[in-house]
Amino acid sequence: MVEEVALFWFRRDLRLDDNAGLYHALKSGLPVLPVFIFDTNILDDLTDRKDARVEFIHQAVQTLKARLESFGSTLDVRIGDPAQVWTTLLQDYNVKAVYTNRDYEPYTLQRDQAVRTLLEKALIPLRDFKDHVIFERDEILKDDGKPYTVFTPYSRKWKAMLDSRWLEVPDETGRLERVPFFLASYPNSRFFDTFLKTRPLPLPVLAEIGFEPAGIPFPPATVSQGRIRDYDKTRDFPGMEGTSRLGVHFRFGTISIREKAQRARALSETYLNELIWRDFYSQILAHFPHVVDQPFKPQYARIPWRQVPEEFELWCQGKTGYPIVDAGMRELNATGYMHNRVRMITASFLTKHLLIDWRLGEAYFAQKLLDFDLASNNGGWQWAAGCGTDAAPYFRIFNPAEQTKKFDPEFKYIRKWVPEWNSPAYPRPVVDHKFARERCLETYKRALSE
Repeated sequence: MVEEVALFWFRRDLRLDDNAGLYHALKSGLPVLPVFIFDTNILDDLTDRKDARVEFIHQAVQTLKARLESFGSTLDVRIGDPAQVWTTLLQDYNVKAVYTNRDYEPYTLQRDQAVRTLLEKALIPLRDFKDHVIFERDEILKDDGKPYTVFTPYSRKWKAMLDSRWLEVPDETGRLERVPFFLASYPNSRFFDTFLKTRPLPLPVLAEIGFEPAGIPFPPATVSQGRIRDYDKTRDFPGMEGTSRLGVHFRFGTISIREKAQRARALSETYLNELIWRDFYSQILAHFPHVVDQPFKPQYARIPWRQVPEEFELWCQGKTGYPIVDAGMRELNATGYMHNRVRMITASFLTKHLLIDWRLGEAYFAQKLLDFDLASNNGGWQWAAGCGTDAAPYFRIFNPAEQTKKFDPEFKYIRKWVPEWNSPAYPRPVVDHKFARERCLETYKRALSE
């Protein structure tokens, strides 16, 4: 008889330590074999065959596999449509249960339901757990049971919940169980002996998945305590290393959101608030799925966005004639990263100065950002366009010159990314700031008063 196993399905949780679903799989009493699927439904939609995110995932999977093999186990890596891959996995193994961590994006919800249905037909349970966020869809609600749509009161309740429920984890029945900080406190203990002992399995090289190395360096998964402690003083200045650069690691789960929240709680409330924003936008997407392609505030659908592809292209290339905007776009194009303050400036410029549809900018960021997360990217762009959850009126329009004076006063960031700035080679502004501001205010006011 082939040995009975539990399969753990890695997705955006590419680590062994402090992994909720993996913790419960290893407690199940069955030998656990982890699997990972390079999902062709996602990969086939990527137009750039040098997409750095695929390379990052491949490296993280390689690291996972090596660590699992140090415990005498391995990682079964497949390529294809997940439902078809799972049909094959059920033929290859005597599967008694499947464990995974929840994902909340529209495609992944459909994917997981299809796999759940397939497994149920085989009488195999799919047990999923919260891991990517601290609090998910319905855990932080107003007293009337409705979701929060304003960040500040949400964050207050979030912090109160954190203090009361830090180590309470739902088990398979939903009953809250007090556990150590998942695996973070004992990552190399005999707990890992529960992995299925088996020979190493092959790992497809990047070319077999249809991609090439991007040549973009990836930020480390660690950050100094000093940088987190000083986060409130340094985070807004793109010319200095004042942010954590951990976004891509949160996106693909190579680090634990719980562990970082625990550190942030002790070191920096400002940084902790950044983590709360992730949860906030995740629950906005869950409760208001129309935000994927429509404004959170329906009346903003009436704004007549300008159709000017040549100006959009100048924005994409970092050739608008506004140096702080151009520096941000060039940093994004070269590295897959853009400083958060500059993300706000560039997004405001596209939507307010150029009056170009926020969905075009959101899609461009989705294509380029290493740390692209649908909920956060969407929330940030709607915030910039004035059509999202932010309670502030639509007439907040960033002045690029004032933002530069405030946050890049010595032009360190601009000189790094726009070396021709202040020379005849640098383009003239694509639009005058005063004119653009007045045009934006008039356009919004007219559309929203109809």
